[in-house]
Amino acid sequence: QVQLVESGGGLVQSGGSLVLSCAASGNVFGFDLMAWYRQASDKPRELVGSITSGGAPNYADSVKGRFTISRGSAEKPVTLQMHSLKPDDTAIYYCYGLNKDGIGYWGQGTQVAVSS
Repeated sequence: QVQLVESGGGLVQSGGSLVLSCAASGNVFGFDLMAWYRQASDKPRELVGSITSGGAPNYADSVKGRFTISRGSAEKPVTLQMHSLKPDDTAIYYCYGLNKDGIGYWGQGTQVAVSS
């Protein structure tokens, strides 16, 4: 059983920065793909960015140039650095991991709120 737990969310003013981390516990052998998703009120969950085990990142157009996703250890497999935050970035941010067997895991989410 693998558990993912996000941290680092909070309230920040427009133009500010936050760093989100994702901690993994349980039967952790490494993930082929790690990603961050977000879900704003009354909107579907959307991909923010993803990164392969080889370190190749991919970003949503809305965050390119402002967010950076990076891989880490098996216990802390992914981090999301967020800069130049906008009110539209307000959402619950979720960590997602896809293991080598094709099984996906979700964290419980961390709230990010950006005030104008």
